[in-house]
Amino acid sequence: MDLGINGKTALVLGASQGLGSAIAEKLAAEGADVVLVARNAEKLDANAARLSSAYGIDATTVVVDLSDAAAVAEFAARVRDEIKPDMLVANAGGPPPSISTGIDQTVWQRSAQTLLFSIIQVTEAAVDAMKEKGWGRVLAIGSSGVIQPIPNLAVSNTIRGAVAGFCKTLAAEVAGDGITVNMILPGKIDTDRVGQLDTARAGREGKTLEQVRTEIAASLPIKRYGQPEEFASVAAFLLSDPAGYVTGQMTRVDGGMIRSI
Repeated sequence: MDLGINGKTALVLGASQGLGSAIAEKLAAEGADVVLVARNAEKLDANAARLSSAYGIDATTVVVDLSDAAAVAEFAARVRDEIKPDMLVANAGGPPPSISTGIDQTVWQRSAQTLLFSIIQVTEAAVDAMKEKGWGRVLAIGSSGVIQPIPNLAVSNTIRGAVAGFCKTLAAEVAGDGITVNMILPGKIDTDRVGQLDTARAGREGKTLEQVRTEIAASLPIKRYGQPEEFASVAAFLLSDPAGYVTGQMTRVDGGMIRSI
């Protein structure tokens, strides 16, 4: 299938590793130019060089800390006036494991800035640019915790739920401008972030990491962890031209982990 994104520009947040990096690669393979955003300049530069060499596309980088409100404001201005993306992958690293109470306010504030306020500000800037073109795709990476709250991830469950509300509302407002807004929800995708969460669980439960991963895989209908490339393939479709009639949706890529309809 031709995704119709050859020559278009994708702005990918959190692109230094994990799901963001996998999506950036899938889009580059389809001929899209990519602007990679994260805090780690070394990893970004290495990714950009690799994608440019492998796929012959234009890969550039912007170093931004999404927890820094002032830096995000400057970056949003660049998005609106300079980068003008056709596609936005709204992705940010998750907060540390936590229960619902007794969490330091600085954790709530930093997490809300990173996962919610910065995402809103960058999305608004990207959408302004997309409206000028009459075509655009916004895809927010969420979590299965939006549908079924994940134990010991209270901060993530709370803030990502707010992002879901923002995306659903925005989708209806910009659909007439040729812009779709969707959310994609990973389950147990084998990334460093999931590895960190599994390691924390192993410590809490007094088990080895291998024991925890074996138990988790056995609990999934598909009996294995997903691969970032599998997740990225679904993301790329939602960002594509053929997906132009799909908006306001939350798409699960979780191997059947969430059992509700």
